[in-house]
Amino acid sequence: MSIWRVILAILFPPLAVIDRGCGSCLITFILTCCGWVPGVIAALIILNKN
Repeated sequence: MSIWRVILAILFPPLAVIDRGCGSCLITFILTCCGWVPGVIAALIILNKN
């Protein structure tokens, strides 16, 4: 996980996980629409997986 991905996950979470698949991007987008903090947490968890 690079520092640029972390910054992107904090600023716009769905864009940070766009290369992890459609499901991850969709889940992160829905959580970001519900609230910014759940979207950031989901993006950081998805980016932390190997």
